[in-house]
Amino acid sequence: MVAVIQTEETRRDSRRWWALGALVASMLVLGFDMTILNVALPTMAEQLGATTGQQQWMADAYVVVFAALMLPAGLLGDRFGRRRMLIAGLVVFLAGSLLGALAGDVNVVIAARAVMGVGAALITPLAMSVLPSLFTPDEQGKAIGLVSTGSALGLPLGPIIGGWLLDHFWWGSVFLINVPMVAIGITACVLLLPETRDPASPQVDTLSTAFTVGGLGALIYAIIEAPDRGWGDPLILAMFAGAAVLITGLVLRSRRVRRPMLDMTLLARRGFLLNTVAATLVMFVLSGLMFVLPPYLQAVLGNDTLGTGVRMLPMVLGLSVAAKLAPPVATRFGARATVSAGLVVLAFAALLGSRTTTGQGYGYTALWLTIAGLGFGFALVPSMTGALATLPRDRAGSGSGLLMTLRQVGSAIGIALLGSLLANVFRDRLDVTGLPAPAAHTAGDSVVAAHLIAQKTGSAHLAASANSAYVHGMGVVLLVCGIAALVSALLAAAFLPNTPVARRTEREQAPAVAAPAGDAGQ
Repeated sequence: MVAVIQTEETRRDSRRWWALGALVASMLVLGFDMTILNVALPTMAEQLGATTGQQQWMADAYVVVFAALMLPAGLLGDRFGRRRMLIAGLVVFLAGSLLGALAGDVNVVIAARAVMGVGAALITPLAMSVLPSLFTPDEQGKAIGLVSTGSALGLPLGPIIGGWLLDHFWWGSVFLINVPMVAIGITACVLLLPETRDPASPQVDTLSTAFTVGGLGALIYAIIEAPDRGWGDPLILAMFAGAAVLITGLVLRSRRVRRPMLDMTLLARRGFLLNTVAATLVMFVLSGLMFVLPPYLQAVLGNDTLGTGVRMLPMVLGLSVAAKLAPPVATRFGARATVSAGLVVLAFAALLGSRTTTGQGYGYTALWLTIAGLGFGFALVPSMTGALATLPRDRAGSGSGLLMTLRQVGSAIGIALLGSLLANVFRDRLDVTGLPAPAAHTAGDSVVAAHLIAQKTGSAHLAASANSAYVHGMGVVLLVCGIAALVSALLAAAFLPNTPVARRTEREQAPAVAAPAGDAGQ
């Protein structure tokens, strides 16, 4: 009898880790696609004639929709089945990929990216929200590290395979590669992932969803378009005002509803709030870095897309190593020490990167990219583990949705704000003396556009000026990232709880595990 029980427990334990493989496969799809687009942006900008602002929208259309819909997506999974909604998200992601592959216009690509954002919004929070139901508190750090590593593995695979595709096929092939990846994710979820749900979770609030989408959309639009229109432009000011009104409306509505979609009570949990803020600030820096780096490697250093992907490997290697080491380090020394140290390392890497010059080779870039990857891993994984550890089981979907929403808001603002800063600095530093006005305006759109104009006019001076202006702009962006990471490290050191992750998790989740079923919805 004992042997039978042990066999059953062994089978259940094995299934849990195979189910984690399904989640890793799902996150791999997202990491894979994100890196392909970042590396492909210079090529797409050249072939589609996209400006820097349009490139920002190709990245941010995905991120804004992603961020705005993760809260309702988490609730849909809680009510109707997390596995079912996760599979639905993969299918929607597939549809957006097919639309992007068939697109022949920048605006269609942006629309396709928005559709993919809908799918990603279903995938990400649900992949995280099932972890508390699959793993014990002391296993969750390892599980989150593996899921984060799965997403990170997509970073090197995306550019390398995507670079090969761009060298041999048209740019739309970078979307088609998602098809087999999504198929693997769907198959793994169907066969391995158990269905979990929480029928007592709040219903999806249409008005709150509208407030979220409208508020974030208006905010990101204003940040992206302000460099071209001017920060005092009436439309920009109206967008900022509209964003403030809509986001305020979301907060007020959430405070009045008994079971709100945006559960403000979660932010009253000190551990959840501070760890979420730390993770959001890390994503702000990471997204800005991922936006500015590919054009530097491709346009300034002259690498093709495949070479660009290969040269991003040091950061991914550092991230993967740190993601594996962070959970045991945080368990021994506490989240506060680990997250703060990771942010300091990240700040150091960004400050090193800000010293990059046009005359330096790739070796210097590889050095600070490796250090940056280590900083990202040690800061991000413990902060996410600490945030999820404070959630009661009946708030797993909504809580992880809120966490991932704020992370993506950080990403969207990072791309918009740091991308706009880069565009401003590049345009101001670019020497277009002697060019006709239309050509000068086009050259100021991006470093890729400046190189195209230089090729057409045979101007070596314009190409050199474009490289110098872009590297200077990238240095300014990295300096801002370094300062942001350093300030975040100081805040984490001052306010973040420092109890070991595993011990804190056991203590804080015990009431949720022991609570009667009838209390789950309270």
